[in-house]
Amino acid sequence: MTDDAYLFLADETTAHLGVQPAALGELSCMDTSAVTAWLAALDVTATSPGLRIVPPEETAGIPTEADRLPVPLTDEELSRLRRQRVPEGAGALEEELLAYRQCTDGRDELLARALAAGVPAHRVAELTGEDPAVIEAAARR
Repeated sequence: MTDDAYLFLADETTAHLGVQPAALGELSCMDTSAVTAWLAALDVTATSPGLRIVPPEETAGIPTEADRLPVPLTDEELSRLRRQRVPEGAGALEEELLAYRQCTDGRDELLARALAAGVPAHRVAELTGEDPAVIEAAARR
């Protein structure tokens, strides 16, 4: 497995792999000289229907004879690509999970600050819905 995503030209047998880069919005790699030259050499554009991009974990599905190019993606771009690949309905759940992660970042520090400020542990539990054992663990950190 590689750490890079891959652009490749799909045919009838590989059209199900990956997504069209244009469906992902702006991708920083599409403006690089390597991608521009590769597209020009193949006489295709960034919006060509046969142009596909796959995340690193799906590169094994690209036939060895297919025209392909490794491209680096930012974490955010890779996340968008992976969300496009999930079954319908699961994408919304992934969005909720990302929102949950963002909401819980720094949770233990917030709990510890509340306790240090004198908010009783039972009140922190009431306000957050967290298990009292979680709050006690945050106090010990």
